[in-house]
Amino acid sequence: MANGGGGGGGSSGGGGGGGGSSLRMSSNIHANHLSLDASSSSSSSSSSSSSSSSSSSSVHEPKMDALIIPVTMEVPCDSRGQRMWWAFLASSMVTFFGGLFIILLWRTLKYLWTVCCHCGGKTKEAQKINNGSSQADGTLKPADEKEEAVAAEVGWMTSVKDWAGVMISAQTLTGRVLVVLVFALSIGALVIYFIDSSNPIESCQNFYKDFTLQIDMAFNVFFLLYFGLRFIAANDKLWFWLEVNSVVDFFTVPPVFVSVYLNRSWLGLRFLRALRLIQFSEILQFLNILKTSNSIKLVNLLSIFISTWLTAAGFIHLVENSGDPWENFQNNQALTYWECVYLLMVTMSTVGYGDVYAKTTLGRLFMVFFILGGLAMFASYVPEIIELIGNRKKYGGSYSAVSGRKHIVVCGHITLESVSNFLKDFLHKDRDDVNVEIVFLHNISPNLELEALFKRHFTQVEFYQGSVLNPHDLARVKIESADACLILANKYCADPDAEDASNIMRVISIKNYHPKIRIITQMLQYHNKAHLLNIPSWNWKEGDDAICLAELKLGFIAQSCLAQGLSTMLANLFSMRSFIKIEEDTWQKYYLEGVSNEMYTEYLSSAFVGLSFPTVCELCFVKLKLLMIAIEYKSANRESRILINPGNHLKIQEGTLGFFIASDAKEVKRAFFYCKACHDDITDPKRIKKCGCKRLEDEQPSTLSPKKKQRNGGMRNSPGSSPKLMRHDPLLIPGNDQIDNMDSNVKKYDSTGMFHWCAPKEIEKVILTRSEAAMTVLSGHVVVCIFGDVSSALIGLRNLVMPLRASNFHYHELKHIVFVGSIEYLKREWETLHNFPKVSILPGTPLSRADLRAVNINLCDMCVILSANQNNIDDTSLQDKECILASLNIKSMQFDDSIGVLQANSQGFTPPGMDRSSPDNSPVHGMLRQPSITTGVNIPIITELAKPGKLPLVSVNQEKNSGTHILMITELVNDTNVQFLDQDDDDDPDTELYLTQPFACGTAFAVSVLDSLMSATYFNDNILTLIRTLVTGGATPELEALIAEENALRGGYSTPQTLANRDRCRVAQLALLDGPFADLGDGGCYGDLFCKALKTYNMLCFGIYRLRDAHLSTPSQCTKRYVITNPPYEFELVPTDLIFCLMQFDHNAGQSRASLSHSSHSSQSSSKKSSSVHSIPSTANRQNRPKSRESRDKQNATRMNRMGQEKKWFTDEPDNAYPRNIQIKPMSTHMANQINQYKSTSSLIPPIREVEDEC
Repeated sequence: MANGGGGGGGSSGGGGGGGGSSLRMSSNIHANHLSLDASSSSSSSSSSSSSSSSSSSSVHEPKMDALIIPVTMEVPCDSRGQRMWWAFLASSMVTFFGGLFIILLWRTLKYLWTVCCHCGGKTKEAQKINNGSSQADGTLKPADEKEEAVAAEVGWMTSVKDWAGVMISAQTLTGRVLVVLVFALSIGALVIYFIDSSNPIESCQNFYKDFTLQIDMAFNVFFLLYFGLRFIAANDKLWFWLEVNSVVDFFTVPPVFVSVYLNRSWLGLRFLRALRLIQFSEILQFLNILKTSNSIKLVNLLSIFISTWLTAAGFIHLVENSGDPWENFQNNQALTYWECVYLLMVTMSTVGYGDVYAKTTLGRLFMVFFILGGLAMFASYVPEIIELIGNRKKYGGSYSAVSGRKHIVVCGHITLESVSNFLKDFLHKDRDDVNVEIVFLHNISPNLELEALFKRHFTQVEFYQGSVLNPHDLARVKIESADACLILANKYCADPDAEDASNIMRVISIKNYHPKIRIITQMLQYHNKAHLLNIPSWNWKEGDDAICLAELKLGFIAQSCLAQGLSTMLANLFSMRSFIKIEEDTWQKYYLEGVSNEMYTEYLSSAFVGLSFPTVCELCFVKLKLLMIAIEYKSANRESRILINPGNHLKIQEGTLGFFIASDAKEVKRAFFYCKACHDDITDPKRIKKCGCKRLEDEQPSTLSPKKKQRNGGMRNSPGSSPKLMRHDPLLIPGNDQIDNMDSNVKKYDSTGMFHWCAPKEIEKVILTRSEAAMTVLSGHVVVCIFGDVSSALIGLRNLVMPLRASNFHYHELKHIVFVGSIEYLKREWETLHNFPKVSILPGTPLSRADLRAVNINLCDMCVILSANQNNIDDTSLQDKECILASLNIKSMQFDDSIGVLQANSQGFTPPGMDRSSPDNSPVHGMLRQPSITTGVNIPIITELAKPGKLPLVSVNQEKNSGTHILMITELVNDTNVQFLDQDDDDDPDTELYLTQPFACGTAFAVSVLDSLMSATYFNDNILTLIRTLVTGGATPELEALIAEENALRGGYSTPQTLANRDRCRVAQLALLDGPFADLGDGGCYGDLFCKALKTYNMLCFGIYRLRDAHLSTPSQCTKRYVITNPPYEFELVPTDLIFCLMQFDHNAGQSRASLSHSSHSSQSSSKKSSSVHSIPSTANRQNRPKSRESRDKQNATRMNRMGQEKKWFTDEPDNAYPRNIQIKPMSTHMANQINQYKSTSSLIPPIREVEDEC
């Protein structure tokens, strides 16, 4: 080489000069960069000898040093350092243009062939016509063979083409794997490019020793095979050849093979692999990762932007590090790839800091065009990307289940009010370790207040934006692993039916996604519950529940008609509220002590097995400080039913579930831990804990875990009738045969035997005019003031009437119901009411005092004020305006001493709707009804003036009083409006509803208190069954299914089975001013009363209805009462107290009313005819009773003796059933005032009947 160099140096020609120049370049390589051996010495000498060359050659020498290709001794590379970039580029260009030429040539030949064949076909067709059929047959035969061969060939090619299409279309698993693999390998090749970009643009490399080159070669072999599949599958080969992915393969695959052949590498156009990122969105769609349009659009924009950015940076990197070819690559600059990425970003954003810029002409020319397109892309893509990211749902993630922790999904009407009420009750501290996470799902993002509420409970609450109607959103919240799904309803919507339809659709969607999920949903209308039964996977036995707000709301109000204040007590029992301690001796102190009680369930200890219910109940109350009101009873066929105060005939079984009223869940555990051997001598109930005996019992499989008390989803119970066992000795029930014989032929009850029933009546027969109502002289009835019109939503008055027509009342105990309201509205409700007896309608308005006086509202047992127009007003403060105005209107009414003179015939006047010939009007159990004794200030004093056989003139007198003495309960929608009901109370407008005086007194009821039933039902579905049994009068799932079929009660013949359903407890109020408990009424202990009532009469006491100012030492004129729930044993009683109790059904009460007297207590210093308040007379009164009481007893005895000697007075009950003989002498005001706090009545309990017989 040295000699050759010298020769070159000695020549004087231009070629020789060129040779000398190249020789110098080679020597510089060896001397300056590679430090070669002896051969380099000769080259150095050659270089020295040629140092006297032309000045121009020596000037360019340093510039060439920077562009020389690195050479190693191991690489058989070009020692002259010649660039071979053109070889790499030529391979790509030849492949592209060569293939393009072949495709175009093929298309041209094919077109020419088609044209020629078309012309030849026309000639042959002409010959066929001219030469005849015989000659044509011989001609067409070889043509047919050719067509068959072409068809066979096309069929083979088509099958291969289809196979290739399937392989690359991602329609099959293999295709999807192939597509994803190609994309992944493309990204891998791009990563290799990023690694190699730190090396010179062109360098010599040994394929066998360069690991990255080997990997890149393997990738490109795969790309070549995939290119072949794509080519075969392409319908239009020319269009395929010009595709972006094909161009990428042309300029990336062939150069790799050239690299292997030349043992050198050229970075070249390998950056084009970044264009594969455009397909990133398609790949994610193939994998079902991207499903929404926004996410697909976002990924598309990002992939296009990034791929364009990286590709342009790769081109700048190539030309800037190489230089311009026409400048002999001498104007290059060393830029890393990432510096080029930075340059392109500042260029697209038009910032242009100037720290990095293009020096080559190619680079600057590219930047001119790129800045136009890049700026347009940056200005359009970036804002859209930011908008899509900004509009992305903040709560659009997925729930991650925590191991060992359950979660529930809450959906439906999600607002600040509904969520706060739900969380306050669900996460109450009185619940025993709530290890449940709450997941809210709603399609609208929460407002700032609701978001703040979620953040305050972030450890147990999560919110996700979505809809339960979307299966994707259900999968996001893991509905399949959720413990339950709770659906909240909008109680204030204008269209309740539409709201119920929405919730039913939510149930359908959830059950369709996961049929086994437990669902608890709120329903507004009772008749819409029937639609849930149409869902195949709806199963109340597995824990599915529908909480009908109208059914429970009207049921609570109906129970208040029977025992005022009961609605407040029951509402407080299933609501979780903390104990608020008040030191002052006020009525709030005792009320709040009762409010802190809730209803819980717990399995009874084996120590109670074999004992009767009253015995266990007394033991729990006295020793464990627990009040047990019901048990879950398993019959012989293993059916579970809830029995409320079943009586002493029933014995406790192993594993019996008890229902308790207590202040927290920890107290109820005493019933499970109690052991007679270990705890019999313990007086402090707090010391009753798990003992050694209990641990041994826990090992036995028959004993159930106490943890199940919080959630008994698999033990769903039907609120059916009690066991068919007689609660009393059969000897005490005379005429059993007569009862069965008569009742079997008369339909007096519905087919289930749970409610009184009569044949359907036309509404015209029950309509009273104002004059007819005034002549009726109603007393002891229920007045229902209803606001509504023809366009109002139905509130379901059947749910109000059904509890008042329960079959555990005898017919004579039923209170007459009078509806006062729009006849257009009541006609729409009448279809569900026409099977109930003792119902009348007075068309009018509750705001008319004339209508109210016509129905003797001052003589009613209860006035109920309802409105069907409450949700049609946007302003929440005005939603209750009609009910409030009606309430204030009634309270402001004044009633005189003489309310009228009645002309009636000897048989009495029967209100419309009471058909004397109907079977309902027959004697109850074949016995005649005897007179009822009623006393009190507001009860009319009736004096007989006419002789037998003539029209009697009946004068009705009462003490003058105002409407404030009328018992009333008002339904409210907005809790804050309760402040307007009582003008004389001092409640703060911000006071919670349960702390207000009207609610504590039982004169106001709001549907919002029922929100607590959602969480109570989740933790124990038996609670809802118990509440429903108490307030609905005995509605069962079977009855609901029947109503769903016919939308009306069906009458049934009385059979022993249906009559046995009457044998169930009912709530009543017991007066302490008279009877066997009178000695406890003045300073006695509540515990003594509890035990005496339970032992003697199987009567279970659970609360007190006390005068508001009873604790004051000075007399007070206030007649308001409040509720005390589950007082302690030592709680002191006062004579004016009324006791809430669960009374046994009395079989004899309907057969002999000689031993009955009914009355009801008025909290406004009145006593009226009612079956809800009972006083049991005693054989011996206390000696220290005031004289007023002795005079009252004499007065009562005098009236009793005069019975039967006077004329019959009319009654609105069945003709000839119970003739009433009565003459009541007018009572002095002084005497009335002495007895105005109670009602003298006999008990419905047989053991004490002899007392009244003596009278």
